[in-house]
Amino acid sequence: MSKFQYHLFVCTNKRPDTDPRGCCSQKGSEAIHAAFKEAIQKKGLKGQIRANQAGCLDACAMGPSVVVYPEGVWYTVKTASDVNEIVDQHLIGGKPVERLFQPG
Repeated sequence: MSKFQYHLFVCTNKRPDTDPRGCCSQKGSEAIHAAFKEAIQKKGLKGQIRANQAGCLDACAMGPSVVVYPEGVWYTVKTASDVNEIVDQHLIGGKPVERLFQPG
């Protein structure tokens, strides 16, 4: 059984600027990771929800990529507003944010 109610993995993979696939790091994923950590702290969810940096999630073309477990919901998260919506609607409210889903 998991220690956390939700576990988020934020891709912070870095590829060379010349790589045609791009990478989540170039799209601001470090700031997205920091925004999740800050939102979790501010909402008093530390210890219940964990946001980790992850290596390549093999979805950089759609990134910044974030996956939420235990459901395995994949998101493209581009702004702090997206982060707050995911925290409030999905992690607190239990309803995933469909508009941010990555295509399956």
